[in-house]
Amino acid sequence: MRIAASTVLLGAASASFHQQAQHVLSNFDNMKPISESFDSLGDMASAPLEALEKAFGTMSAEAKAVWEEIKLLVPESAFKQGSWFSKPKPHTRRQDWDHVVKGADVQKLWVQDADGQSHRKVGGRLESYDLRVKAVDPSVLGIDTVKQYSGYLDDNENDKHLFYWFFESRNDPENDPVILWLNGGPGCSSLTGLFLELGPSSINKKLQPVNNPFSWNNNASVIFLDQPVNVGYSYSGGSVSNTVAAGKDVYALLTLFFHQFPQYAKQDFHIAGESYAGHYIPVFASEILSHKDRNINLKSILIGNGLTDGLTQYQYFRPMACGEGGYPAVLSESECASMDRALPRCTSLIESCYQSGSVWSCVPASIYCNNALIGPYQRTGQNVYDIRGKCEDSSNLCYSGLGYISDYLNQQSVMDALGAEVSGYESCNFDINRNFLFQGDWMQPFHRLVPGILEEIPVLIYAGDADYICNWLGNRAWTEALEWPGQKAFNKAEVKDLKLAGASEEYGKVKSSGNFTFMQIYQAGHMVPMDQPENSLDFLNRWLNGEWFAKE
Repeated sequence: MRIAASTVLLGAASASFHQQAQHVLSNFDNMKPISESFDSLGDMASAPLEALEKAFGTMSAEAKAVWEEIKLLVPESAFKQGSWFSKPKPHTRRQDWDHVVKGADVQKLWVQDADGQSHRKVGGRLESYDLRVKAVDPSVLGIDTVKQYSGYLDDNENDKHLFYWFFESRNDPENDPVILWLNGGPGCSSLTGLFLELGPSSINKKLQPVNNPFSWNNNASVIFLDQPVNVGYSYSGGSVSNTVAAGKDVYALLTLFFHQFPQYAKQDFHIAGESYAGHYIPVFASEILSHKDRNINLKSILIGNGLTDGLTQYQYFRPMACGEGGYPAVLSESECASMDRALPRCTSLIESCYQSGSVWSCVPASIYCNNALIGPYQRTGQNVYDIRGKCEDSSNLCYSGLGYISDYLNQQSVMDALGAEVSGYESCNFDINRNFLFQGDWMQPFHRLVPGILEEIPVLIYAGDADYICNWLGNRAWTEALEWPGQKAFNKAEVKDLKLAGASEEYGKVKSSGNFTFMQIYQAGHMVPMDQPENSLDFLNRWLNGEWFAKE
């Protein structure tokens, strides 16, 4: 990801006001959004370098050196220009909802257990949340013929409104599992996954839906969620800038959704996603599992080409770019050597982030490592999401289809059919992306949550082997480096072929032991379901049926 130098300096100034440690699942709840550190944009513009100097004493020498290098790139006058933080999205509240579920009402429900002890039916703090539901007429948009719902989760206390779109299974919705799908970014709409990858239809150049015969709702009901706030059709008067805060919103959404639709609550439930969802999903799953009393029947998680353990994964950018990942080298020998020289410093910075969890350690690690290990590849013009070709449409993250999707979802008729309340749709919000970066979230060691998850439910890590940005080498490596009771057995597990029924050639490899599974998917980039739709549906269905773990 390309990071503007002026934006980097803004992060330095902002971060100086947040020097408390941010350990995983500990202090995030107490941290204010970056924008709240300043009384006005003018204050923020006038004092960044002074704030940077003042905070140097709290940083390691190595992190300080990174800030010093960045500081030389941009004069202080650069801060006098423009507005740094995005304004809230214009929106109009609608009143034509079919259902409104009030979290305060759900919070009041009590039940008795087998021992006659009373307890709340569902745990968590839900009193500030509401869920609004609209039945979508399938004939209006023509995306699919199945039953659909859309709407918003409202956090009334914090003025946050998350948009979702639910599609029932095409097969047997009364018995088929339910999947929550999350795209990454951070800051990209999950409707990208719906229309570009695994949903019931894609969108063509004429802005018409085209049926997807390999949709993931062939044998499962699927919820697509625009999160965090201010992504896609979601909106807020504030922002969410770290993964842990976003997890509480997702728990509330699912709790209220399954309360309204108990016919889906009894089914197996799975969370799937890609890219930065490698951060989201371990946190979201941990949040759900932390509530003993819940109506969410979580059975597994699936992460595709995710960013989960930066310390391990960043060691594999050079090998992937230099011909060791199964595809020809993109970089020259001298560029590869330069990346080798940069790696020890990158590793040291990430280790400091892992140890302290502080913004001052984590932000320099993200900036230095991205510039040193992703920057050289990016400057070649090669697609960071697919090493097999050039980035053909830089305005749409290399894929023109994203532009068609945005144009389609910005049509007023579509927004009316879905009950969207914002003035327009954005596929990716780069202000959100920047805010997560400057909150230190990017390099947080969320992989440390995975062993606890493995104690309760299965975990699948899959990776298209043509992706660069979250490549398969790094994903395989972190699964093998993960410390958990089954580590030795997992690392020694036999690697088997993945094949479609009746096929002579494999489409990938799989290794599984206990509750942990890793898959390499051939000839697929960052978005596996887009590049290998039939194969992705095959491994999904086999996973949901418990082929690689003992299903209850």
